[in-house]
Amino acid sequence: MLGIIALLLFPELAMKVQPLKCTGDEAIQIPQEWHQDGDLLIGALMSHFHYIFPKVIFDKHPSEELVDFPFVITKFYQHVLAFVFAMKEINKDPHILPNFTLGFHIYDSYSNALMTYRTTLDLLFKLHKIVPNYICGSEKKVMGIIGGMSPETSIRMAEILQLFKIPQISYGSFQLLATDESRFPPFYRMAPDEALQYKGLVKLLLYLGWNWIGLVIVDDKHGEHFIRTLEPMLSQNKICSEFTERIDRNLQSSEVFDLVEQCLKHITLFTEKTANAVIIHGENTVFMWLATTLQGIRFYFPMVFDSSQIMSTQKVWITMAQNDFTLHSLQRAVDMQMFHGAISFSISTKELPGFEPFIQVVTPSGANQDGFIRNFWTQTFGCSPSNNGVSQDEECTGEERLENLLAPFFETSILGHSYSIYNAVYAVAQALHSAQMVRTDQNIQRGRDQVQSKIVEAWQLHSFLQRISFNNNAGDEIKFNKDGALEAGFDIVNLVTFPNNSYINIPVGEIDPQAPPGEIFLIHQDKIQWHHGFTQLPPLSLCNDPCPLGKRKNKIEGRKFCCYTCAPCPEKMISRQMDMENCDNCPKYQFPNEAHDECIPKTMNFLSFEEPLGIILVSLTLLFSLVTALVFIIFIKQRDTPIVKANNRNLTYILLISLFLCFLCSLLFIGQPNKVTCLLRQTTFGIIFSIAISSILAKTITVVVAFLASKPGSLFHKWVGQKLAYSIICFCSFIQVGICAIWLGTSPPFPDLDMETLYGEIITECHEGSITMFYCVLSYMGLLALLSFTVAFLARKLPDSFNEAKFITFSMLVFCNVWLTFVPSYLSTKGKYVVAVEIFSILSSSAGLLGCIFIPKIYIIILRPELNTREYLTYKK
Repeated sequence: MLGIIALLLFPELAMKVQPLKCTGDEAIQIPQEWHQDGDLLIGALMSHFHYIFPKVIFDKHPSEELVDFPFVITKFYQHVLAFVFAMKEINKDPHILPNFTLGFHIYDSYSNALMTYRTTLDLLFKLHKIVPNYICGSEKKVMGIIGGMSPETSIRMAEILQLFKIPQISYGSFQLLATDESRFPPFYRMAPDEALQYKGLVKLLLYLGWNWIGLVIVDDKHGEHFIRTLEPMLSQNKICSEFTERIDRNLQSSEVFDLVEQCLKHITLFTEKTANAVIIHGENTVFMWLATTLQGIRFYFPMVFDSSQIMSTQKVWITMAQNDFTLHSLQRAVDMQMFHGAISFSISTKELPGFEPFIQVVTPSGANQDGFIRNFWTQTFGCSPSNNGVSQDEECTGEERLENLLAPFFETSILGHSYSIYNAVYAVAQALHSAQMVRTDQNIQRGRDQVQSKIVEAWQLHSFLQRISFNNNAGDEIKFNKDGALEAGFDIVNLVTFPNNSYINIPVGEIDPQAPPGEIFLIHQDKIQWHHGFTQLPPLSLCNDPCPLGKRKNKIEGRKFCCYTCAPCPEKMISRQMDMENCDNCPKYQFPNEAHDECIPKTMNFLSFEEPLGIILVSLTLLFSLVTALVFIIFIKQRDTPIVKANNRNLTYILLISLFLCFLCSLLFIGQPNKVTCLLRQTTFGIIFSIAISSILAKTITVVVAFLASKPGSLFHKWVGQKLAYSIICFCSFIQVGICAIWLGTSPPFPDLDMETLYGEIITECHEGSITMFYCVLSYMGLLALLSFTVAFLARKLPDSFNEAKFITFSMLVFCNVWLTFVPSYLSTKGKYVVAVEIFSILSSSAGLLGCIFIPKIYIIILRPELNTREYLTYKK
């Protein structure tokens, strides 16, 4: 079956050139034509008949053998009817060439090089032999020729027509190659610029989110031109082609086994490829081959392929405007349901008034001069017209009507190529009309009678065609751009099939180059009907599933960039959209959620009064402050007792007050920092602690001086008294006050927000301003503590009645250990725990001083009052 439907061309076809007589008895016969006389002629070369031409084997004359059974692409018979319809309209129109009757001569190219040259020459000379520029019979006034449909046919025609400067308007060739354009400058295309179609195709793929596609092309220079043009555009828009399937245009149709081999050669296109969107480019024979191959996989080889492979044939077929979903009579078994949901680009068309009624009355009996209709009728309806006595087919009843045919074989609504042919005929007629009007005006100016005006030559029409502009009967403006292409757009249609194997094309979008920016490409996705085999609508055509939210693409080495794995976003990044190339950073006040698909506000990190840790520290602060206050009250009440007097009660009061304030200053570290608390935190803590340690140092030095002054002739006698103690406290405290003043004056602490240290949190902290000054404050406190420890340690062997040094020694040891531990802890913790560490150090060191120095005294005052006597204090062992 595949061998019957394949259209095969032989580039090696040649014939031996011999001198021929004018009778042309040995010339190749032209099987089909349609000729109608007129004052002026417009020729046409269609492409809907296909003969199987034998191989040239050079052992007999090539004209002696011809398979006398054409295969008709019946749908394209409408091209002939559109041409004739336009000619009839023009001849009836009194405003176009009123004094002339247009005639026509229609041939078919048979999609064969030899026959294309032969019929093109016949259009010019109507000879029985091929002798260029030799007129055998009456003169033909061919003013223009419409054709061909494919680039190859158009170029072959142009090779002859350009020699005679006869205008040629192709109705199917969208773009000639650059080399061809330079060879054939007077070439017109009744089709839009193909670059617009390429852009529309890329827009369509992007709109539907397809980045993994397949390409099917004819293996020739035009197919390669399509690939070279499209592939860079796809890459620029991050679209990849999984495969490029090249279909041999030179299949030997007479060899069925060759056809089967070619079919099997491309089986993997349908059974192994994963791309759901496949673009088809080339002539209509590509679609016929595709239909037969799919039919074979689905119905003739079900035992060879499993169900998943058969299901893989369900693709979204995207065809270019050069193609049409058409079959011939031997493909009636093809199931068009396979192509349900296909998307096609087509030349923008509008319904022509009177065209469908014109088609509906076409019959063989009413078209005696039509040399195409009998073969068309026989293969379309499967019967022979009544006057064809040699046919073995059943005779037609006369009730056959074109409107009853299924869409793959014929349509009564205007096709894109038929619309182009209609407009091409009008373009030639309008150019002729304009040229004749100019010629008439020139003759009138010269004083000649209009009847004696000479008819214009065909080559003179080029200047009129290049600037032609008119509106056809459907209201469309027809004009060419500077490159000879039609200034028009494309329709995007959706193929919707029916159970009876017919279909209709539903308009779902358009490409209008005249539209405002942003509206050039329009598509209505809600109108598209997809193939029933797809479970997800619209279907996807991707190398792999899109990366979900929270992940990014990760390139696979050695694969195309459309194929990738999905990697989670890094810790501080998110992806809010599917299939992100890279993850995005969150704003500085936000951080990713667990899924890394959304930014959420960061929590503020500071030690608050409401949280458990804050409550515990506040409670301890208040407890120690209360204990200190109670001790102070006890000492006030017991101020006249020997134990209070013996320990320098004024210094004791100063020490207790400073310890009380030390406990309370820790409250400055709790709560959200502000400018005031940041200024007061470290400075208040440093000054108050310096006063406390200075008081302890003063107590120790006072005891030592008093003991030394008790010796006869001692020089320390003048130092005994309160002045020494107060001087020590003031001097040592003022140094710390000076350090803090310099700190506040140069680089004071300030509230700051740390966004980076803790993930998902904003640390609200007091920045020290100058870390050096902060450590200067701590270092000075350490120096005072070290002095106090040293003096107390040296005074530990003094008589017991004066000896408070051992308690001070132990308290300083606790104090130093606490703050030595504080430094590494402070540096290693983060956020609110830094503050908690400092508060804990303040409370611990203050509690150590309070406990070590005052618990023994409180014990005696409250629990052992009998020991609180002068005799006990002055007793010496």
